[in-house]
Amino acid sequence: MTDRLITHLRHVDLAVPDFQRQRDFYVDMWGLTPVHEEKGLVFLAAEGSPEQYVVRIRTDEQKRLDLVSFGAGSREDVDALAERLGRKGVKLVSEPDVVQTPGGGYGFRFFDIDGRTVEVSCEVEVRKHRKVEEGESVPVKLSHVVLNSPSPERTVAFYDEALDFKLSDTLTSKHMGDVMWFLRCNPQHHSIAIARGPHVSLHHASFEMRGIDEYMRGSGRLMRAGITKVWGPGRHMAGNNTFTYFLDPHGNTVEYTTELEELDEDTWHPHLYDFSKPEVTDVWGTANPMNELVAKESFNDPDNGVFVAPPV
Repeated sequence: MTDRLITHLRHVDLAVPDFQRQRDFYVDMWGLTPVHEEKGLVFLAAEGSPEQYVVRIRTDEQKRLDLVSFGAGSREDVDALAERLGRKGVKLVSEPDVVQTPGGGYGFRFFDIDGRTVEVSCEVEVRKHRKVEEGESVPVKLSHVVLNSPSPERTVAFYDEALDFKLSDTLTSKHMGDVMWFLRCNPQHHSIAIARGPHVSLHHASFEMRGIDEYMRGSGRLMRAGITKVWGPGRHMAGNNTFTYFLDPHGNTVEYTTELEELDEDTWHPHLYDFSKPEVTDVWGTANPMNELVAKESFNDPDNGVFVAPPV
């Protein structure tokens, strides 16, 4: 195993034109908890997570992915990563300094190779959280984020070489070639994945539920409420996690999941999974078929935030 500077995924931040509708969805329907609010800005926590927040929603004239945030172990690690990225010619949005969002901490921001804003921080104050109870269908934590890229091989190489993410598995087919790469920064099968898409955008953000029963209760609650379901319920082969994908009010795909695989990194070898086989995309065979319509929803709209840092 390598000594990584990035330890885990913290939060995903979204900007949208209809702030109130987006906020209400993530609170009233998705099950997140507001922890700090001001005009046009809300920070939402997951009840079972020590992270200050797992989603931030900001009002903006254009829909965009504001940033993806990761944790680091220490100030020394934050400084070392910023120095490494600078040597590689990566554009820093901000130098390492005090973080000005709830929980504080020490961190910096930069543009990844596709132009997304990425934040790395340490010493963020731990939020007082709680055990999610049996039958309680609210997210325990943010599980992972999947990102679309028109040049995914280049993006995967960036996260590997610059940020020490390691490949867990790859989805491929004889007709389309490789289409998704699952990358880890800890023993969890993936904290991010890179998908081949027509443009830079958010593919989906995934939230871990307490268990299978809570995952199904949450999926059923959204389906009964008429929230657009893209795909599921089912279980993937890569990562062995359950999945149900829905659309938020602005067309971002969000997922309820559970039981994402924990790897023995010393012995793990990446697989090539042929996703044209139905059992690869859904081991159970319970989800609606993976088809072009499902894939199209996951392409999302082109990201308006490419190489443009968010104002907050």
